[in-house]
Amino acid sequence: MSQIIAVLDFGSQYTQVIARRIRECQVLSKIYHFSTPAAQLKADGVIGIILSGGPSSVFAKDAPMPDKALFELGVPVLGICYGIQLQGHLLGGKVSKSTHREYGNGVLTLQKPGRLFKGLPKKLKVWNSHGDRLIALPPGYTAIGTTENSEFAVIEDRKRNFYGIQFHPEVFHSERGIDVIRNFLLGICGAKQDWTTKDYIKHSVQTIRDQVGKERVLLGLSGGVDSSVAAALIHKAIGKQLTCVFVDNGLLRAGEREQVEKLYADHFNIDLRVVDASKLFLKRLKGVSEPEAKRKIIGNTFVEVFEKSLRSVGGAKWLAQGTLYPDVIESVAIAGNPAALIKSHHNVGGLPDRMKLKLLEPLRELFKDEVRAVGETLGLPREVVWRQPFPGPGLGVRVAGDITQEKLNVLKAADSILQHEMMASGYYWKVWQSFAVYLPVKSVGVIGDERNYADVISLRIVESRDAMTADWARLPYDLLAKISSRITNEVRGVSRVLLDISSKPPATIEWE
Repeated sequence: MSQIIAVLDFGSQYTQVIARRIRECQVLSKIYHFSTPAAQLKADGVIGIILSGGPSSVFAKDAPMPDKALFELGVPVLGICYGIQLQGHLLGGKVSKSTHREYGNGVLTLQKPGRLFKGLPKKLKVWNSHGDRLIALPPGYTAIGTTENSEFAVIEDRKRNFYGIQFHPEVFHSERGIDVIRNFLLGICGAKQDWTTKDYIKHSVQTIRDQVGKERVLLGLSGGVDSSVAAALIHKAIGKQLTCVFVDNGLLRAGEREQVEKLYADHFNIDLRVVDASKLFLKRLKGVSEPEAKRKIIGNTFVEVFEKSLRSVGGAKWLAQGTLYPDVIESVAIAGNPAALIKSHHNVGGLPDRMKLKLLEPLRELFKDEVRAVGETLGLPREVVWRQPFPGPGLGVRVAGDITQEKLNVLKAADSILQHEMMASGYYWKVWQSFAVYLPVKSVGVIGDERNYADVISLRIVESRDAMTADWARLPYDLLAKISSRITNEVRGVSRVLLDISSKPPATIEWE
């Protein structure tokens, strides 16, 4: 097992980005709740600890506080933003409300590089996001860097290997931030760069075997990247003990069911069962327009379908899912953690008590690009590994408002044209996601010499690295014009095509 760098989560929107940056340095990171006992960190073999930022103030009545014993473990500690304030607050320094909230770009000036900034320039552009600041150092610390509003923007206690920085090195806005993280991991913690895809697969295969034993596993297969990689990984571990169930929920893209059946017949020797539950899903969704209600109906119906599938599988004891880190991040606000729920995911949060199935989620701690790397190493075809993400609720969250078969037909036709043109132009492989959304409005158009009052389709095409943030893709105007022209001319009932140019945040990638 690789060495672990613990990231204690105090509710920062960037906590998972910190974990991702650590892994980019080929070092294993693991996110822990801020209250995790120091004894647990020691038992896990943690060789370094990063205290994440967070929206709270150390002065707040319910401020998240770590186990103070972590400072006695003898391992290096790096506090980021709220983390530096915790060091000051808990170790004998002094923290105060800032007269000016420091948010956005700033300039860090180093008096000396120390071990944390070894090999870096004396001035760096950094990204700040804090309202409190350190005004007196804890015993044993010295200050080595300042920003416009903080004389203690970087502090260190070299004897104990404790470090604090007021800015966020994990975000791309911070110049050479990844080098700061790398210096902490390699130069201070002495971490080995042994977190590789092959290492993960080897460890995961053994973990799955240990968890499952001789029991059977049922996996809901969508044909997307996540469930396909999960299927391949689990199949590598336990072979014929795995049965995959593909549910046609009526919310799939045009021809998707046929493509999945062909793909798994051609490339895998996996037991695949196809269940047509489209009528059941659409019946349950009739008249429902609220996004969270739709997601929950779809999720609950999936569970019911799997319950019925159990009889034909021969007593499966496990339900496997392709849950990823971003799914968990957006779905769960940990008790005592100020991070907020953004939206629920149908495959996050466990199973109903009535189901006698245990949950197997081998990808739960991976980001999308890591999942793709695992898929490639396992030998999955390009059309699977680099397929764009598709939400678990399918087109159910791409038809804004209530869902009908007629709306789905319009959306499927429009989306099919979009996918075809993205593929033909090569841009499908260059962007993170490209899809059509059916809007619950009508718009006046003209067909021939007649007035046409018809549907509106929005195109959502974004670039991203890990789905935590995203920006709209700047596609060539000629390509956008061709897509729009084809949709309005070929899809009966569409009078207008829009382009969504919202970034994430403040918008999410999906509309619902």
